[in-house]
Amino acid sequence: MQIGFYGAAETVTGSKHLLTLKSGKKILLDVGFFQGRGKDTHAKNKYFDFDPSQINYVILSHAHIDHAGNIPGLVKKGFKGKIYCTEATYDLCEIMLSDSAYIQLADTNYLNKRREREGKKPLEPLYTLDDVKQALKQFETIPYRTLTTIDDEVKLLFTDAGHILGAAVINLTIKEGNKTHRLCYTGDVGRYINKILKHPEPFPQADVIICESTYGDRLHESTHEAREKLMQAVRETCVMNKGKLVIPAFSVGKTQELIYTLDKMEHKGQLPPVKVFVDSPLAINATNIIRKHTECYSNAIKHYMEKDPDPFGFSRLHYVRDPEQSMAINTLQEPCIIISASGMAEAGRIKHHIINTIGDARNAILIIGYSEPSSLAGKLLRGDKEVSIFGSHHQVLANVYNIDFFSAHADQNELLQFLACQNKSRIKRLFLVHGNKTALSEFSDRLYEKGYSNITIPKYKEVYTI
Repeated sequence: MQIGFYGAAETVTGSKHLLTLKSGKKILLDVGFFQGRGKDTHAKNKYFDFDPSQINYVILSHAHIDHAGNIPGLVKKGFKGKIYCTEATYDLCEIMLSDSAYIQLADTNYLNKRREREGKKPLEPLYTLDDVKQALKQFETIPYRTLTTIDDEVKLLFTDAGHILGAAVINLTIKEGNKTHRLCYTGDVGRYINKILKHPEPFPQADVIICESTYGDRLHESTHEAREKLMQAVRETCVMNKGKLVIPAFSVGKTQELIYTLDKMEHKGQLPPVKVFVDSPLAINATNIIRKHTECYSNAIKHYMEKDPDPFGFSRLHYVRDPEQSMAINTLQEPCIIISASGMAEAGRIKHHIINTIGDARNAILIIGYSEPSSLAGKLLRGDKEVSIFGSHHQVLANVYNIDFFSAHADQNELLQFLACQNKSRIKRLFLVHGNKTALSEFSDRLYEKGYSNITIPKYKEVYTI
């Protein structure tokens, strides 16, 4: 068996890990979009480093765009096999991939107006809604903790990753002649704190592990500290400065955790009397799906719902779908909180909100999770004084805050806790992916200290024989 790393290798986005069996069968783990890579992003997402028509099937860890976003592109270029995932992941992909197609079309049309004035050839979206509809026909859902025979060589088991709704650790039993491989691909690992979803669960013993490392070099803030920093950002921006607090947040996971936290603050009388806007049709749809899948809820939120049946709604919270209502928020002459996608501020309505607030020192932008350094959110985090949005330059006069608590990714200690269910001596290869070079290197060193061995940090397009 060979493993090829065609995304999320020494970087965080674009997850694609290709298994090639001796029989020639090809299994692709995730089909993610590269994000936040500037001008290179479109080209890297447009062209695959393998022939999509030769892939037998896809196994999907979860619905985030950097793991699932290019499934319609794979189908458009000839992939005809099945796509295996959990039921909740399918429900989220149904809305997220459609939203991705819509955003690509809208952004492409916006950019093509300028290209036309400049005499340049128009761009085309990577895929359309028709490609999404075809891709969705190829999905097949499998419940958690149900060992499923895919074919005579492969068995699949999903265990709960605790990352976002439906996120799964992919556990494969692969038979090649007289040899059996037990491979685990972690996808993205969630956190061991009281939040909406259950904690990550132990997974079966593996001899090959492909492990994410997003926060392999750091520890998250405590729950108390993070909530205090959130309240400080709200008070300073909305109460003291009478400004707007703009929060880029991924539509699935972070937005709901943030709403849940604000709901609890409102319930305790801690939230200042300002309007809160969730300006993202995708986030609204995702919240409704999360409301549906209560089987994924943690005991903490179930207990909270005994006194507050709707943890995703309070009197001053406004969900915004209509584009005209979205634009009206920017002309609102009063303090408010605006939560909008995407989390790295690379696409969606958030870019327009940032354009309309970034040049006023009364306002603030709050980054609540990991951002690729070359993304707009990443540039704001590193303190750039000027940023480019839709090809125009903008001075950064608004304050920029950062809180890591709302990350859906495990930190270094939580990753070690997640791996602790394994017998180290039985792990033959441990590949570290989905992290920047510093995170990968530091997590590798920490794993060696803890007694793990045979750790590899693959480079982009490297192929290894198991």
